[in-house]
Amino acid sequence: MKYLVIDVGGSAIKYALMDKQAVIQESGQVTTPSDNFDSFRAEIVGLYQHYRDQIAGIAFSMPGVIDSEQGRSITGGSLTYNDNRDFVADIKAVCPVPVTIENDAKCAVLAEAWKGSLAGCNNGVVVVLGTGVGGGIFLNGQLYKGSHFASGELSFLLTDSWHCKGDPYHYWGHDGGVRGLCRAVEHIKRLPPKSINGKQVFEWANEGDSEVCEALDAYTYRLAMQFFNLQSLFDPDVIAVGGGISAQPLLFQYIEQNMAYLEEHLPMHLTIPKVVRCHFMNEANLVGALQHHLQMTETPVP
Repeated sequence: MKYLVIDVGGSAIKYALMDKQAVIQESGQVTTPSDNFDSFRAEIVGLYQHYRDQIAGIAFSMPGVIDSEQGRSITGGSLTYNDNRDFVADIKAVCPVPVTIENDAKCAVLAEAWKGSLAGCNNGVVVVLGTGVGGGIFLNGQLYKGSHFASGELSFLLTDSWHCKGDPYHYWGHDGGVRGLCRAVEHIKRLPPKSINGKQVFEWANEGDSEVCEALDAYTYRLAMQFFNLQSLFDPDVIAVGGGISAQPLLFQYIEQNMAYLEEHLPMHLTIPKVVRCHFMNEANLVGALQHHLQMTETPVP
């Protein structure tokens, strides 16, 4: 028994033919339509028609606030044509198989809890350092979705307690994502805005560029502060960090140094967060979407 698993992104729709153990048989991607839902659905129908004789269902990972129980996309992220849509019903009308949807960051949590860095944990947090900061919460052995399916929206956490009315607000997605790190490096090296990416930052940092290392130290200090906050809020066994820059050992070296600094200097005694790298990288949303589908439609594979 196989499943068509689809990870909808702002620029690309990744898809995979997977078995129950999340082993990928085939995979690929197509460009995400930007114009309307009809164009989007046509792409999905094309994938379904190709695999229809092999699959027992379709599992979606999607951006936005997702009511995964009712199959509705409350918001669609950058894909506004998915706002307030009975998504599952609209897809099942043209693809007559079981269809499920879940938020992409929550899929990453499910993947890590099933077969990744949270496997065996009762409580855990996933922090995905992308353009902003994604993530999700795993509590008491289950994905925590919240009363409005909006838990784990880490980008929206306000980070400036000294804000005065009328001043710009600071939030974690602005400062804590890869774009925030790049912005800091551009500032310290007097480069034009949006002229570098995370790969370039770590090339310089690994070469020992003192200015870039200074920016990386400040960036990971702010990360460490938020990890302590997450530990105080949820008391997880593990905080797993994902995103492209999580492949960089230097990132974790700086995180550990700043965690140790905070442990020494904070006036209160706190549990020290255990921070690890996510197991899954580009396939996390696919694996998690499949696990969600199995949970919704049948007994999941242990």
